[in-house]
Amino acid sequence: DPRKTGGKGVSAALPLYGHDAAEIAFRDAFATGRMHHAWLLEGPSGIGKARFAMRAAAWLLGARGPDQAPFDAPADDPVMSRCLSGGHPDLRTLTRELNDKGKLKQDISIDQIRTFNEFFTYRPALGGWRVGIVDALDELNRSSANGILKTLEEPPRAAIMFLINHGSRPVLPTIRSRCRTLRLSALTEDDMRQALSQAGFEGTAGDLEHGRPGLALERASEACRIATNAARTLMKALPRPNDAVVTRAIQAAGTDRETFAAFRDEVLTRLAEGAVDEPARARTWLNAVELAGEADELNMDAEQSAAKLISGLISGAGRH
Repeated sequence: DPRKTGGKGVSAALPLYGHDAAEIAFRDAFATGRMHHAWLLEGPSGIGKARFAMRAAAWLLGARGPDQAPFDAPADDPVMSRCLSGGHPDLRTLTRELNDKGKLKQDISIDQIRTFNEFFTYRPALGGWRVGIVDALDELNRSSANGILKTLEEPPRAAIMFLINHGSRPVLPTIRSRCRTLRLSALTEDDMRQALSQAGFEGTAGDLEHGRPGLALERASEACRIATNAARTLMKALPRPNDAVVTRAIQAAGTDRETFAAFRDEVLTRLAEGAVDEPARARTWLNAVELAGEADELNMDAEQSAAKLISGLISGAGRH
Protein backbone atom coordinates (compact mmCIF):
# COMPACT_ATOMS: atom_id res chain seq x y z
CA ASP A 1 0.00 0.00 0.00
CA PRO A 2 1.69 3.28 -1.10
CA ARG A 3 0.13 5.10 1.87
CA LYS A 4 1.97 2.80 4.24
CA THR A 5 5.27 2.53 2.39
CA GLY A 6 5.46 5.85 0.56
CA GLY A 7 5.38 3.84 -2.67
CA LYS A 8 9.18 3.46 -2.77
CA GLY A 9 9.86 1.32 0.25
CA VAL A 10 10.02 4.39 2.48
CA SER A 11 7.48 4.72 5.30
CA ALA A 12 5.18 7.73 5.20
CA ALA A 13 5.61 9.87 8.32
CA LEU A 14 1.85 10.31 8.70
CA PRO A 15 0.07 7.47 6.88
CA LEU A 16 -3.61 8.23 6.24
CA TYR A 17 -6.34 5.86 5.13
CA GLY A 18 -9.72 6.44 3.53
CA HIS A 19 -9.40 10.10 2.52
CA ASP A 20 -7.86 9.93 -0.95
CA ALA A 21 -10.79 11.83 -2.53
CA ALA A 22 -10.42 14.71 -0.06
CA GLU A 23 -6.69 14.99 -0.75
CA ILE A 24 -7.33 14.99 -4.50
CA ALA A 25 -9.96 17.74 -4.06
CA PHE A 26 -7.43 19.81 -2.11
CA ARG A 27 -4.67 19.35 -4.69
CA ASP A 28 -7.10 20.15 -7.52
CA ALA A 29 -8.05 23.41 -5.79
CA PHE A 30 -4.36 24.26 -5.44
CA ALA A 31 -3.79 23.56 -9.12
CA THR A 32 -6.36 26.19 -10.14
CA GLY A 33 -4.21 28.94 -8.59
CA ARG A 34 -7.24 30.21 -6.66
CA MET A 35 -6.74 28.42 -3.36
CA HIS A 36 -9.30 29.29 -0.68
CA HIS A 37 -7.71 30.82 2.42
CA ALA A 38 -9.72 28.79 4.97
CA TRP A 39 -10.68 25.11 4.89
CA LEU A 40 -13.28 23.74 7.29
CA LEU A 41 -12.50 20.06 7.80
CA GLU A 42 -15.67 18.39 9.06
CA GLY A 43 -16.48 14.89 10.20
CA PRO A 44 -16.64 12.72 13.32
CA SER A 45 -13.74 12.81 15.76
CA GLY A 46 -11.03 10.21 15.33
CA ILE A 47 -11.19 9.76 11.55
CA GLY A 48 -7.96 11.60 10.66
CA LYS A 49 -8.92 15.26 10.13
CA ALA A 50 -5.94 16.60 12.10
CA ARG A 51 -3.61 14.22 10.28
CA PHE A 52 -5.10 15.32 6.95
CA ALA A 53 -4.45 18.95 7.92
CA MET A 54 -0.83 18.29 8.91
CA ARG A 55 -0.14 16.29 5.74
CA ALA A 56 -1.65 19.07 3.60
CA ALA A 57 0.22 21.76 5.53
CA ALA A 58 3.55 19.98 5.12
CA TRP A 59 2.84 19.49 1.41
CA LEU A 60 2.07 23.21 0.96
CA LEU A 61 5.34 24.03 2.70
CA GLY A 62 7.33 21.74 0.42
CA ALA A 63 7.30 18.22 1.87
CA ARG A 64 6.94 15.58 -0.85
CA GLY A 65 6.11 11.92 -1.09
CA PRO A 66 6.29 9.80 -4.27
CA ASP A 67 4.42 10.88 -7.41
CA GLN A 68 1.49 8.51 -6.78
CA ALA A 69 1.14 9.64 -3.14
CA PRO A 70 2.54 13.19 -2.87
CA PHE A 71 1.26 13.79 0.69
CA ASP A 72 3.17 10.71 1.92
CA ALA A 73 6.43 12.48 2.77
CA PRO A 74 8.73 10.34 4.93
CA ALA A 75 9.84 11.43 8.40
CA ASP A 76 13.34 12.26 7.14
CA ASP A 77 12.00 14.73 4.57
CA PRO A 78 13.49 18.04 5.85
CA VAL A 79 10.19 19.95 5.69
CA MET A 80 8.13 17.14 7.20
CA SER A 81 10.68 16.75 9.96
CA ARG A 82 10.40 20.43 10.91
CA CYS A 83 6.60 20.29 10.79
CA LEU A 84 6.45 17.25 13.05
CA SER A 85 8.88 18.77 15.57
CA GLY A 86 6.92 22.03 15.73
CA GLY A 87 9.96 23.89 14.47
CA HIS A 88 8.74 25.12 11.08
CA PRO A 89 8.57 28.94 11.18
CA ASP A 90 5.62 29.10 8.79
CA LEU A 91 3.36 26.57 10.54
CA ARG A 92 1.29 27.08 13.69
CA THR A 93 -0.99 24.48 15.28
CA LEU A 94 -3.51 25.72 17.80
CA THR A 95 -4.69 23.30 20.51
CA ARG A 96 -5.75 23.57 24.14
CA GLU A 97 -2.90 24.38 26.53
CA LEU A 98 -2.13 22.87 29.92
CA ASN A 99 -3.15 24.65 33.11
CA ASP A 100 -0.98 25.12 36.21
CA LYS A 101 -1.84 21.59 37.39
CA GLY A 102 -0.69 20.02 34.13
CA LYS A 103 -4.19 19.28 32.88
CA LEU A 104 -5.71 20.44 29.61
CA LYS A 105 -7.66 23.67 29.84
CA GLN A 106 -11.32 23.55 28.93
CA ASP A 107 -11.05 25.83 25.88
CA ILE A 108 -8.64 27.42 23.45
CA SER A 109 -8.31 30.88 24.97
CA ILE A 110 -8.69 34.30 23.40
CA ASP A 111 -5.01 34.99 24.22
CA GLN A 112 -4.04 31.99 22.10
CA ILE A 113 -6.19 33.31 19.27
CA ARG A 114 -4.54 36.74 19.46
CA THR A 115 -1.09 35.13 19.15
CA PHE A 116 -2.38 32.96 16.30
CA ASN A 117 -3.80 36.01 14.47
CA GLU A 118 -0.52 37.88 14.96
CA PHE A 119 1.35 34.99 13.30
CA PHE A 120 -0.58 35.72 10.09
CA THR A 121 0.42 39.39 10.06
CA TYR A 122 4.03 38.46 9.21
CA ARG A 123 5.39 37.48 5.84
CA PRO A 124 6.31 33.82 5.33
CA ALA A 125 9.77 33.29 6.76
CA LEU A 126 10.79 30.93 3.96
CA GLY A 127 9.01 32.76 1.15
CA GLY A 128 6.15 30.30 0.62
CA TRP A 129 2.95 29.95 2.62
CA ARG A 130 1.93 30.68 6.20
CA VAL A 131 -0.22 27.80 7.43
CA GLY A 132 -2.32 27.56 10.58
CA ILE A 133 -4.23 24.58 11.99
CA VAL A 134 -6.99 25.01 14.59
CA ASP A 135 -7.59 21.72 16.39
CA ALA A 136 -10.47 22.11 17.01
CA LEU A 137 -13.27 24.63 16.55
CA ASP A 138 -15.26 22.58 19.08
CA GLU A 139 -12.82 23.79 21.75
CA LEU A 140 -13.16 27.53 21.10
CA ASN A 141 -15.18 29.50 23.62
CA ARG A 142 -17.42 32.35 22.50
CA SER A 143 -14.69 34.99 22.74
CA SER A 144 -12.05 32.95 20.91
CA ALA A 145 -14.53 31.94 18.18
CA ASN A 146 -15.30 35.61 17.54
CA GLY A 147 -11.59 36.44 17.76
CA ILE A 148 -10.61 34.12 14.94
CA LEU A 149 -13.01 35.94 12.61
CA LYS A 150 -10.48 38.78 12.34
CA THR A 151 -8.11 36.68 10.23
CA LEU A 152 -10.94 34.93 8.38
CA GLU A 153 -12.48 38.27 7.39
CA GLU A 154 -9.19 39.86 6.33
CA PRO A 155 -7.04 36.98 5.06
CA PRO A 156 -3.42 37.92 4.40
CA ARG A 157 -1.74 36.96 1.16
CA ALA A 158 -0.19 33.46 0.90
CA ALA A 159 -1.89 32.26 4.08
CA ILE A 160 -4.06 29.19 4.62
CA MET A 161 -5.97 28.00 7.68
CA PHE A 162 -7.32 24.54 8.41
CA LEU A 163 -10.20 24.61 10.89
CA ILE A 164 -11.06 21.18 12.29
CA ASN A 165 -14.67 20.59 13.34
CA HIS A 166 -15.78 17.39 15.08
CA GLY A 167 -19.41 18.49 15.18
CA SER A 168 -19.79 18.48 18.97
CA ARG A 169 -20.77 22.17 18.90
CA PRO A 170 -22.46 24.23 16.18
CA VAL A 171 -20.07 26.36 14.11
CA LEU A 172 -20.78 30.10 14.03
CA PRO A 173 -22.43 30.95 10.66
CA THR A 174 -19.95 33.82 10.27
CA ILE A 175 -17.07 31.33 10.44
CA ARG A 176 -18.70 28.74 8.18
CA SER A 177 -19.54 31.31 5.49
CA ARG A 178 -15.87 32.28 5.16
CA CYS A 179 -14.56 28.75 4.67
CA ARG A 180 -14.55 26.12 2.00
CA THR A 181 -15.94 22.96 3.59
CA LEU A 182 -14.27 19.61 3.04
CA ARG A 183 -16.18 16.79 4.67
CA LEU A 184 -14.26 13.67 5.67
CA SER A 185 -16.21 10.49 6.35
CA ALA A 186 -15.72 7.57 8.70
CA LEU A 187 -13.49 4.85 7.24
CA THR A 188 -14.68 1.68 5.55
CA GLU A 189 -13.99 -1.56 7.42
CA ASP A 190 -11.07 -2.37 5.08
CA ASP A 191 -9.45 1.05 5.58
CA MET A 192 -10.16 0.80 9.30
CA ARG A 193 -8.38 -2.56 9.52
CA GLN A 194 -5.35 -1.15 7.72
CA ALA A 195 -5.24 1.98 9.89
CA LEU A 196 -5.46 0.02 13.15
CA SER A 197 -3.01 -2.61 11.93
CA GLN A 198 -0.51 0.09 11.02
CA ALA A 199 -0.87 1.44 14.56
CA GLY A 200 -0.34 -2.04 16.02
CA PHE A 201 -3.91 -2.37 17.32
CA GLU A 202 -6.49 -4.96 16.27
CA GLY A 203 -9.66 -3.25 17.46
CA THR A 204 -13.10 -4.79 17.88
CA ALA A 205 -16.08 -5.30 15.61
CA GLY A 206 -17.57 -2.13 17.07
CA ASP A 207 -14.42 -0.16 16.26
CA LEU A 208 -14.45 -1.40 12.66
CA GLU A 209 -18.13 -0.55 12.31
CA HIS A 210 -17.68 3.09 13.30
CA GLY A 211 -14.58 3.67 11.18
CA ARG A 212 -12.78 6.03 13.59
CA PRO A 213 -9.24 4.75 14.17
CA GLY A 214 -8.10 7.68 16.29
CA LEU A 215 -11.04 7.25 18.60
CA ALA A 216 -10.54 3.48 18.82
CA LEU A 217 -6.95 4.02 19.97
CA GLU A 218 -7.83 6.84 22.35
CA ARG A 219 -10.74 4.94 23.92
CA ALA A 220 -9.09 1.53 24.18
CA SER A 221 -9.34 1.44 27.98
CA GLU A 222 -11.84 -0.91 29.58
CA ALA A 223 -13.66 1.96 31.30
CA CYS A 224 -14.20 3.78 27.99
CA ARG A 225 -15.44 0.58 26.33
CA ILE A 226 -17.95 0.08 29.16
CA ALA A 227 -19.15 3.68 28.72
CA THR A 228 -19.52 3.21 24.96
CA ASN A 229 -21.51 0.00 25.44
CA ALA A 230 -23.71 1.72 28.01
CA ALA A 231 -24.46 4.45 25.47
CA ARG A 232 -25.47 1.87 22.88
CA THR A 233 -27.74 0.11 25.36
CA LEU A 234 -29.37 3.38 26.40
CA MET A 235 -29.97 4.47 22.81
CA LYS A 236 -31.63 1.15 21.97
CA ALA A 237 -33.88 1.48 25.05
CA LEU A 238 -35.14 4.97 24.22
CA PRO A 239 -37.71 6.48 24.55
CA ARG A 240 -38.48 4.59 27.79
CA PRO A 241 -35.31 3.04 29.27
CA ASN A 242 -35.82 1.35 32.62
CA ASP A 243 -34.18 2.63 35.79
CA ALA A 244 -31.43 0.00 35.69
CA VAL A 245 -30.33 1.03 32.17
CA VAL A 246 -30.30 4.71 33.16
CA THR A 247 -28.35 4.06 36.37
CA ARG A 248 -25.74 1.94 34.57
CA ALA A 249 -25.36 4.62 31.91
CA ILE A 250 -24.77 7.38 34.46
CA GLN A 251 -22.30 5.24 36.41
CA ALA A 252 -20.38 4.12 33.32
CA ALA A 253 -20.25 7.60 31.75
CA GLY A 254 -19.56 9.36 35.04
CA THR A 255 -16.29 7.71 36.00
CA ASP A 256 -14.13 10.56 34.63
CA ARG A 257 -13.97 13.01 31.74
CA GLU A 258 -12.63 10.37 29.35
CA THR A 259 -15.51 7.99 30.00
CA PHE A 260 -18.02 10.81 29.64
CA ALA A 261 -16.39 11.84 26.35
CA ALA A 262 -16.62 8.23 25.10
CA PHE A 263 -20.29 8.06 26.15
CA ARG A 264 -21.12 11.47 24.65
CA ASP A 265 -19.43 10.73 21.33
CA GLU A 266 -21.23 7.40 20.97
CA VAL A 267 -24.58 9.08 21.68
CA LEU A 268 -23.92 11.88 19.18
CA THR A 269 -22.79 9.39 16.53
CA ARG A 270 -25.96 7.30 16.94
CA LEU A 271 -28.15 10.40 16.80
CA ALA A 272 -26.38 11.70 13.69
CA GLU A 273 -26.80 8.32 11.96
CA GLY A 274 -30.51 8.32 12.84
CA ALA A 275 -30.95 11.85 11.49
CA VAL A 276 -29.85 10.70 8.02
CA ASP A 277 -32.98 8.52 7.70
CA GLU A 278 -35.24 10.74 9.82
CA PRO A 279 -34.30 14.43 9.41
CA ALA A 280 -36.65 15.37 12.27
CA ARG A 281 -34.13 13.72 14.60
CA ALA A 282 -31.58 16.37 13.71
CA ARG A 283 -33.20 18.51 16.43
CA THR A 284 -32.55 15.77 18.98
CA TRP A 285 -28.89 15.71 17.91
CA LEU A 286 -28.65 19.50 18.21
CA ASN A 287 -30.26 19.42 21.66
CA ALA A 288 -27.75 16.76 22.77
CA VAL A 289 -24.85 18.86 21.43
CA GLU A 290 -26.14 21.89 23.34
CA LEU A 291 -26.61 19.89 26.55
CA ALA A 292 -23.05 18.55 26.37
CA GLY A 293 -21.77 22.06 25.64
CA GLU A 294 -23.66 23.49 28.61
CA ALA A 295 -22.17 20.84 30.87
CA ASP A 296 -18.69 21.90 29.70
CA GLU A 297 -19.40 25.59 30.20
CA LEU A 298 -20.74 24.98 33.71
CA ASN A 299 -17.65 22.85 34.45
CA MET A 300 -19.79 19.97 35.69
CA ASP A 301 -18.06 16.79 36.75
CA ALA A 302 -18.43 13.67 34.60
CA GLU A 303 -21.35 12.21 36.57
CA GLN A 304 -23.30 15.48 36.54
CA SER A 305 -22.63 15.88 32.80
CA ALA A 306 -23.84 12.34 32.12
CA ALA A 307 -27.02 12.83 34.16
CA LYS A 308 -27.78 16.10 32.35
CA LEU A 309 -27.26 14.58 28.90
CA ILE A 310 -29.24 11.41 29.66
CA SER A 311 -32.14 13.37 31.14
CA GLY A 312 -32.28 15.53 28.01
CA LEU A 313 -32.15 12.47 25.74
CA ILE A 314 -35.08 10.80 27.52
CA SER A 315 -37.08 14.02 27.52
CA GLY A 316 -36.37 14.66 23.83
CA ALA A 317 -37.09 11.08 22.76
CA GLY A 318 -40.46 11.21 24.48
CA ARG A 319 -41.50 14.04 22.18
CA HIS A 320 -41.00 12.00 18.97
